[in-house]
Amino acid sequence: MKRIAIVDGVRTPFIKAWTLFDALPAQKLGGMCVRELLERTDFDPAKVDEVIMGCVGQPIDAANVARIISLYAGIPVDKKAYTVNRNCASGFEAVTSAIEKIQAGQNEVVIAGGAESMSNAPLTFSKEAAGIFMELSRAKSLGNRLAVLSKFRLKHFQPVAALQLALTDPVCGLNMGQTAEVIAKKFGISRERQDAFALESHKRVIASREKLREEMMSVALPQKFEKFVLDDNGVRENLTAEQLAKLKPVFDRHSGSVTAGNSSQITDGACALLVMEEEKAKSLGYEILGTVAGYDYAGLEPSEMGLGPAFAIEKVLRRTGLALSDIQLFEINEAFAVQVLACIEAMDCKKFAEKNYPGGKPLGRIDLSLLNVNGGGIALGHPVGVSGARLIMTCLREMKRRGLQRGLVSLCIGGGQGGALILERNA
Repeated sequence: MKRIAIVDGVRTPFIKAWTLFDALPAQKLGGMCVRELLERTDFDPAKVDEVIMGCVGQPIDAANVARIISLYAGIPVDKKAYTVNRNCASGFEAVTSAIEKIQAGQNEVVIAGGAESMSNAPLTFSKEAAGIFMELSRAKSLGNRLAVLSKFRLKHFQPVAALQLALTDPVCGLNMGQTAEVIAKKFGISRERQDAFALESHKRVIASREKLREEMMSVALPQKFEKFVLDDNGVRENLTAEQLAKLKPVFDRHSGSVTAGNSSQITDGACALLVMEEEKAKSLGYEILGTVAGYDYAGLEPSEMGLGPAFAIEKVLRRTGLALSDIQLFEINEAFAVQVLACIEAMDCKKFAEKNYPGGKPLGRIDLSLLNVNGGGIALGHPVGVSGARLIMTCLREMKRRGLQRGLVSLCIGGGQGGALILERNA
């Protein structure tokens, strides 16, 4: 099998929704990010075979947003592009799709990543209201129009946030925060542990500011493009355990433990990676970030979707013949503090292994000092279509700094799935 390399990558700062990137839709964020990647790598846009981008909230005015991103970035019109959506693993799916295309001989060079503007998720009206609006548009006479207008009631003018709908699973009927509460109760993970994990995420981001800037581009803000964003803006510099403890549970107000403080933030951003066969990268003179040794996805109960990494990590280790102890660095997306903590508990639990792993043996316990060493989604944010690509890039850059050979990235996926990918470098 061809060894597929991640040559380089770049991302925008991750920005809290409805703040600095409010006027930048996904296609704009993605376009500037891909263009920056091409400039940093001095790669000829005409030699890109395809652009594959993850995006969960597809812009209604930019169908197949990857194509728009490709053209905005200056890639020739005869090149291909398509968009993928595997919920929170869409950025992952873009990269693994790129690998499959290259392995199959259909492409040589792919730009893969994700773009998400959660700020621009639309408001929707009910089907009943939409029907009346449609009827109104077809009414010809004044009398007919007045008759249709008389059908409107106050409820017809109450929009529903598409973002809220997108973060709710239609099968189990729970939103993502409610599934986190299910896991908190199942594994008995206290509010105090969740808050401590969240606080550590912020501390690690603050301590890693300079390192994180290495993977980011600056973004000029419309309308005058005179101000620039250089850093992620979700981290709280002076956050304390006492402040976190004061926050009320959001998803179960009576007996819950999941709060806005120990959950990932709603975020805008983009990330792009240059992917090609390792031998081709070497022939072009690139010093690559690393190669992909293996990946896999897993399915599980939607109501416990946060446990996805515990299932996917077992599958990818079994597929590659590796053990958890062979991994030197871990990145697990922090959708919720409790979700990451529960996955750590599950992978080291004999009862869980006997029920869910073919071999019936626990994987072992992840050392927290090797997990999300530069902070994670709780402090950085979680632009859902982007995070998978960001995890890959962040892990590879840290592996390079530390001279490590092997890393693992994973995340949970709304709807009851998990994804995991193993990265390698020549240490």
